[in-house]
Amino acid sequence: MVNNELIGKLEDIADQVQRKGKRFLPTIARLCLIATFLEDGIRMWVQWYEQRDYMNMSWGCGMFLATVFVFINLVGQIGGVVMVLARLRVPIACGLLFFIVILQTIAYSILWDLQFLLRNLALIGALLLVLAESRNEARSLFAGVPSLGDNKPKSFMQLAGRILLAFMFITLIRFELSFLQIVQDIVGSILMVLVVVGYKTKLSALILVALLTILNLYHNAWWTIPSYKPLRDFLKYDFFQTLSVIGGLLMIVNLGPGGVSMDEHKKK
Repeated sequence: MVNNELIGKLEDIADQVQRKGKRFLPTIARLCLIATFLEDGIRMWVQWYEQRDYMNMSWGCGMFLATVFVFINLVGQIGGVVMVLARLRVPIACGLLFFIVILQTIAYSILWDLQFLLRNLALIGALLLVLAESRNEARSLFAGVPSLGDNKPKSFMQLAGRILLAFMFITLIRFELSFLQIVQDIVGSILMVLVVVGYKTKLSALILVALLTILNLYHNAWWTIPSYKPLRDFLKYDFFQTLSVIGGLLMIVNLGPGGVSMDEHKKK
Protein backbone atom coordinates (compact mmCIF):
# COMPACT_ATOMS: atom_id res chain seq x y z
CA MET A 1 0.00 0.00 0.00
CA VAL A 2 2.77 2.42 0.98
CA ASN A 3 4.67 1.67 -2.24
CA ASN A 4 1.55 2.17 -4.36
CA GLU A 5 0.84 5.51 -2.67
CA LEU A 6 4.43 6.66 -3.18
CA ILE A 7 4.41 5.66 -6.86
CA GLY A 8 1.04 7.38 -7.28
CA LYS A 9 2.42 10.62 -5.80
CA LEU A 10 5.50 10.43 -8.00
CA GLU A 11 3.31 9.90 -11.07
CA ASP A 12 1.27 12.96 -10.09
CA ILE A 13 4.50 14.97 -9.91
CA ALA A 14 5.53 13.71 -13.36
CA ASP A 15 2.11 14.69 -14.76
CA GLN A 16 2.43 18.16 -13.20
CA VAL A 17 5.89 18.61 -14.74
CA GLN A 18 4.44 17.65 -18.13
CA ARG A 19 1.39 19.92 -17.80
CA LYS A 20 3.24 22.96 -16.43
CA GLY A 21 6.06 22.55 -18.89
CA LYS A 22 3.84 22.03 -21.92
CA ARG A 23 4.87 25.36 -23.45
CA PHE A 24 8.63 25.08 -23.07
CA LEU A 25 9.26 21.32 -22.63
CA PRO A 26 9.11 20.50 -26.39
CA THR A 27 11.56 23.34 -27.13
CA ILE A 28 14.01 22.15 -24.44
CA ALA A 29 13.66 18.58 -25.74
CA ARG A 30 14.42 19.71 -29.30
CA LEU A 31 17.42 21.80 -28.17
CA CYS A 32 18.89 18.84 -26.30
CA LEU A 33 18.11 16.45 -29.12
CA ILE A 34 19.82 18.43 -31.88
CA ALA A 35 22.80 19.32 -29.65
CA THR A 36 25.07 16.58 -31.00
CA PHE A 37 24.28 17.51 -34.64
CA LEU A 38 24.89 21.20 -33.94
CA GLU A 39 28.20 20.49 -32.18
CA ASP A 40 29.36 18.16 -34.96
CA GLY A 41 28.33 20.62 -37.67
CA ILE A 42 30.31 23.40 -35.98
CA ARG A 43 33.27 21.02 -35.60
CA MET A 44 33.18 20.34 -39.35
CA TRP A 45 33.53 24.08 -39.90
CA VAL A 46 36.23 24.69 -37.27
CA GLN A 47 38.22 21.54 -38.14
CA TRP A 48 37.54 21.60 -41.87
CA TYR A 49 41.08 20.69 -42.98
CA GLU A 50 41.63 18.10 -40.23
CA GLN A 51 38.36 16.31 -41.08
CA ARG A 52 39.11 16.42 -44.81
CA ASP A 53 42.63 15.03 -44.33
CA TYR A 54 41.37 12.31 -41.99
CA MET A 55 38.81 11.09 -44.53
CA ASN A 56 41.39 11.15 -47.30
CA MET A 57 43.87 9.13 -45.23
CA SER A 58 41.23 6.66 -43.98
CA TRP A 59 39.63 5.89 -47.35
CA GLY A 60 42.22 7.09 -49.87
CA CYS A 61 39.36 8.76 -51.74
CA GLY A 62 41.23 11.90 -52.81
CA MET A 63 40.85 15.50 -51.64
CA PHE A 64 37.76 16.22 -53.75
CA LEU A 65 35.59 13.43 -52.30
CA ALA A 66 36.93 14.09 -48.79
CA THR A 67 35.95 17.75 -49.15
CA VAL A 68 32.49 16.77 -50.42
CA PHE A 69 32.03 14.53 -47.36
CA VAL A 70 32.89 17.36 -44.94
CA PHE A 71 30.67 19.80 -46.85
CA ILE A 72 27.67 17.42 -46.78
CA ASN A 73 28.13 16.90 -43.03
CA LEU A 74 28.42 20.63 -42.39
CA VAL A 75 25.45 21.76 -44.49
CA GLY A 76 23.28 18.71 -43.72
CA GLN A 77 23.65 18.97 -39.96
CA ILE A 78 23.38 22.75 -39.60
CA GLY A 79 20.48 22.83 -42.09
CA GLY A 80 18.67 19.98 -40.34
CA VAL A 81 19.15 21.61 -36.93
CA VAL A 82 17.74 24.95 -38.12
CA MET A 83 14.72 23.26 -39.71
CA VAL A 84 13.95 21.19 -36.58
CA LEU A 85 14.21 24.21 -34.28
CA ALA A 86 12.11 26.35 -36.64
CA ARG A 87 9.63 23.44 -37.05
CA LEU A 88 9.99 23.87 -40.79
CA ARG A 89 9.34 20.70 -42.83
CA VAL A 90 10.39 18.53 -39.87
CA PRO A 91 10.07 15.19 -41.75
CA ILE A 92 12.56 16.41 -44.38
CA ALA A 93 14.88 17.72 -41.65
CA CYS A 94 14.75 14.39 -39.80
CA GLY A 95 15.37 12.53 -43.06
CA LEU A 96 18.45 14.70 -43.63
CA LEU A 97 19.76 14.00 -40.13
CA PHE A 98 18.98 10.27 -40.54
CA PHE A 99 21.12 10.32 -43.68
CA ILE A 100 23.99 12.03 -41.82
CA VAL A 101 23.91 9.43 -39.03
CA ILE A 102 24.02 6.57 -41.55
CA LEU A 103 26.74 8.29 -43.60
CA GLN A 104 28.94 8.78 -40.53
CA THR A 105 28.29 5.22 -39.36
CA ILE A 106 29.77 3.95 -42.63
CA ALA A 107 32.47 6.60 -43.14
CA TYR A 108 33.91 6.33 -39.62
CA SER A 109 33.62 2.49 -39.57
CA ILE A 110 31.21 2.70 -36.62
CA LEU A 111 29.52 -0.51 -37.81
CA TRP A 112 32.43 -2.44 -36.28
CA ASP A 113 32.42 -0.58 -32.96
CA LEU A 114 29.49 -1.81 -30.87
CA GLN A 115 29.45 1.10 -28.42
CA PHE A 116 29.40 3.81 -31.10
CA LEU A 117 26.88 1.82 -33.18
CA LEU A 118 24.47 1.55 -30.23
CA ARG A 119 24.78 5.28 -29.58
CA ASN A 120 24.03 6.09 -33.22
CA LEU A 121 20.96 3.83 -33.05
CA ALA A 122 19.86 5.74 -29.94
CA LEU A 123 20.22 8.98 -31.94
CA ILE A 124 17.95 7.53 -34.64
CA GLY A 125 15.44 6.69 -31.90
CA ALA A 126 15.49 10.28 -30.68
CA LEU A 127 14.88 11.53 -34.24
CA LEU A 128 11.92 9.16 -34.58
CA LEU A 129 10.38 10.83 -31.53
CA VAL A 130 10.78 14.24 -33.21
CA LEU A 131 8.97 12.81 -36.24
CA ALA A 132 6.21 11.49 -33.98
CA GLU A 133 5.83 14.92 -32.41
CA SER A 134 5.58 16.57 -35.84
CA ARG A 135 2.76 14.16 -36.79
CA ASN A 136 1.03 15.08 -33.53
CA GLU A 137 1.25 18.79 -34.42
CA ALA A 138 -0.05 18.12 -37.94
CA ARG A 139 -3.08 16.28 -36.56
CA SER A 140 -3.78 19.10 -34.08
CA LEU A 141 -4.33 21.43 -37.06
CA PHE A 142 -7.40 19.33 -37.92
CA ALA A 143 -8.76 19.05 -34.39
CA GLY A 144 -12.38 19.44 -35.55
CA VAL A 145 -12.17 16.82 -38.29
CA PRO A 146 -13.42 13.30 -37.36
CA SER A 147 -10.60 10.74 -37.05
CA LEU A 148 -10.64 7.55 -39.10
CA GLY A 149 -8.80 5.62 -36.38
CA ASP A 150 -5.67 5.63 -34.30
CA ASN A 151 -2.56 7.28 -35.62
CA LYS A 152 -0.74 3.96 -36.01
CA PRO A 153 2.40 5.27 -37.79
CA LYS A 154 2.92 7.75 -34.96
CA SER A 155 2.40 5.03 -32.32
CA PHE A 156 4.94 2.72 -34.00
CA MET A 157 7.41 5.61 -34.33
CA GLN A 158 7.10 6.20 -30.59
CA LEU A 159 7.59 2.48 -29.90
CA ALA A 160 10.68 2.29 -32.15
CA GLY A 161 12.02 5.50 -30.61
CA ARG A 162 11.65 4.10 -27.08
CA ILE A 163 13.38 0.84 -28.02
CA LEU A 164 16.30 2.54 -29.77
CA LEU A 165 16.83 5.01 -26.91
CA ALA A 166 17.48 2.02 -24.63
CA PHE A 167 20.70 1.33 -26.54
CA MET A 168 22.29 4.47 -25.10
CA PHE A 169 21.89 3.19 -21.55
CA ILE A 170 23.39 -0.18 -22.52
CA THR A 171 26.64 1.66 -23.36
CA LEU A 172 26.66 3.21 -19.86
CA ILE A 173 26.51 -0.14 -18.03
CA ARG A 174 29.85 -0.92 -16.40
CA PHE A 175 30.64 -4.29 -14.85
CA GLU A 176 32.50 -2.98 -11.83
CA LEU A 177 32.45 -4.36 -8.27
CA SER A 178 31.37 -1.04 -6.83
CA PHE A 179 28.17 -0.63 -4.80
CA LEU A 180 27.21 2.65 -6.46
CA GLN A 181 27.94 1.29 -9.94
CA ILE A 182 25.88 -1.86 -9.31
CA VAL A 183 22.95 0.23 -8.00
CA GLN A 184 23.24 2.57 -11.02
CA ASP A 185 23.23 -0.38 -13.45
CA ILE A 186 20.25 -2.10 -11.82
CA VAL A 187 18.10 1.02 -11.32
CA GLY A 188 18.92 2.39 -14.78
CA SER A 189 18.18 -0.95 -16.47
CA ILE A 190 14.82 -1.30 -14.71
CA LEU A 191 13.81 2.25 -15.67
CA MET A 192 14.88 1.72 -19.28
CA VAL A 193 12.85 -1.50 -19.52
CA LEU A 194 9.81 0.38 -18.15
CA VAL A 195 10.27 3.08 -20.81
CA VAL A 196 10.62 0.49 -23.59
CA VAL A 197 7.44 -1.40 -22.66
CA GLY A 198 5.63 1.87 -21.91
CA TYR A 199 4.77 1.27 -18.24
CA LYS A 200 4.72 4.27 -15.86
CA THR A 201 6.39 5.86 -18.87
CA LYS A 202 6.44 9.56 -17.99
CA LEU A 203 7.73 8.93 -14.47
CA SER A 204 10.39 6.45 -15.64
CA ALA A 205 11.56 8.77 -18.43
CA LEU A 206 11.73 11.76 -16.07
CA ILE A 207 13.84 9.84 -13.53
CA LEU A 208 16.12 8.68 -16.38
CA VAL A 209 16.53 12.29 -17.52
CA ALA A 210 17.74 13.23 -14.02
CA LEU A 211 20.03 10.16 -13.81
CA LEU A 212 21.57 10.64 -17.27
CA THR A 213 22.08 14.37 -16.65
CA ILE A 214 24.03 13.66 -13.45
CA LEU A 215 26.11 10.90 -15.10
CA ASN A 216 26.76 13.08 -18.16
CA LEU A 217 28.01 16.01 -16.09
CA TYR A 218 30.17 13.69 -13.97
CA HIS A 219 31.71 11.38 -16.59
CA ASN A 220 31.86 13.72 -19.62
CA ALA A 221 33.08 17.01 -18.15
CA TRP A 222 35.03 17.91 -21.32
CA TRP A 223 35.38 21.57 -20.29
CA THR A 224 37.80 20.51 -17.51
CA ILE A 225 40.26 19.00 -20.03
CA PRO A 226 42.85 21.25 -21.77
CA SER A 227 42.07 21.85 -25.46
CA TYR A 228 45.33 20.25 -26.66
CA LYS A 229 44.43 16.83 -25.22
CA PRO A 230 42.56 14.38 -27.52
CA LEU A 231 40.48 13.23 -24.52
CA ARG A 232 38.62 16.55 -24.65
CA ASP A 233 37.14 15.74 -28.09
CA PHE A 234 36.10 12.22 -27.01
CA LEU A 235 34.38 13.52 -23.87
CA LYS A 236 32.68 16.31 -25.83
CA TYR A 237 31.37 13.77 -28.35
CA ASP A 238 29.96 11.57 -25.55
CA PHE A 239 28.52 14.61 -23.73
CA PHE A 240 26.50 15.91 -26.66
CA GLN A 241 25.34 12.45 -27.77
CA THR A 242 24.04 11.76 -24.26
CA LEU A 243 22.39 15.19 -24.27
CA SER A 244 20.54 14.23 -27.47
CA VAL A 245 19.21 11.05 -25.83
CA ILE A 246 18.10 13.16 -22.84
CA GLY A 247 16.19 15.25 -25.38
CA GLY A 248 14.54 12.07 -26.67
CA LEU A 249 13.47 11.12 -23.14
CA LEU A 250 12.04 14.61 -22.62
CA MET A 251 10.04 14.06 -25.83
CA ILE A 252 8.61 10.92 -24.23
CA VAL A 253 7.69 12.91 -21.11
CA ASN A 254 5.95 15.47 -23.33
CA LEU A 255 4.21 13.08 -25.76
CA GLY A 256 3.60 10.07 -23.53
CA PRO A 257 4.33 6.48 -24.56
CA GLY A 258 1.95 6.31 -27.53
CA GLY A 259 -0.63 3.74 -28.54
CA VAL A 260 1.67 0.69 -28.44
CA SER A 261 2.39 0.63 -24.70
CA MET A 262 1.22 -0.90 -21.44
CA ASP A 263 0.03 2.49 -20.20
CA GLU A 264 -2.29 2.84 -23.20
CA HIS A 265 -3.47 -0.76 -22.82
CA LYS A 266 -4.37 -0.06 -19.16
CA LYS A 267 -6.47 2.96 -20.21
CA LYS A 268 -8.41 0.83 -22.71
